[in-house]
Amino acid sequence: MREIKYEDIVKSIRDCIIFSGTNLPKDAYAKMQEAHEKEKSPVAKEVLRQLLENADIAKNEDKPLCQDTGLAVFFVKVGEDLKILGGSLKQAINEGAELGYREGYFRASTCHWDTRANLKDEIGYNLPAVIHFDLVAGDELEIEYAAKGGGSENVSRATVLAPAAGRAGIVAFVKEVVSNAGPNPCPPLTVGVGIGGTFEKAAISSKHALFRELGSKNEDPVLDSMEQELKEELNKLGIGAMGMGGTQTVFGVHIEKNPCHIASLPVSVNVQCHSSRHTKIKF
Repeated sequence: MREIKYEDIVKSIRDCIIFSGTNLPKDAYAKMQEAHEKEKSPVAKEVLRQLLENADIAKNEDKPLCQDTGLAVFFVKVGEDLKILGGSLKQAINEGAELGYREGYFRASTCHWDTRANLKDEIGYNLPAVIHFDLVAGDELEIEYAAKGGGSENVSRATVLAPAAGRAGIVAFVKEVVSNAGPNPCPPLTVGVGIGGTFEKAAISSKHALFRELGSKNEDPVLDSMEQELKEELNKLGIGAMGMGGTQTVFGVHIEKNPCHIASLPVSVNVQCHSSRHTKIKF
């Protein structure tokens, strides 16, 4: 059985959070440059130039890309032949997340649902992290991290369509969600879509779809076709960069599918802002 030290996981989580908070991922930066080149609206083109400048300043000065440094979201694949020495994996992820947000001087954003009191002293600095575990074969550990801000999360939606709605119904729902969101999630956006499963499975799938590399093709040709169709339709909405109008509303649409019950068609849309902060760690 392979062994990984607790403290090594803590350090890796801490480091990846600080890096992700100040360095826009290469795929998102490249898509921002592409959007800037393609944009037809002079106003939106200038906004995209400023977003690129912001990313450069954040990287060069080690400053947060955005004041909303988000909640810490993790998707974790744990090998069955793996052992963590010195503590639990969940504890290591939470400790690393707290150190990353605290030592990176990122905002503590978790609060009580009712009183809205910040929980940094009661539970921990920006804790608890949102963690989705998946037990897999082998002895490897893979941790995907993303910072999820309030603006993009607030406009995300899930529903259960009638099976007869089919592909057309899914496309219509995605367009409705993004159209209603308008400028609030700080576009250009990455749009994650979860299809099938149950209500909560569709929602989790739509969140995980955001982690896929921008510009990559869906392995399923039917879903790849839907992604291209949706990207084209969403860019026709004219919302544009930061809601200033234009032709570049989304960087990409990523879809994940699951088998579902014969009587239902769950669909979820999870939106990510232009500052698509995410990374992956492998042990």
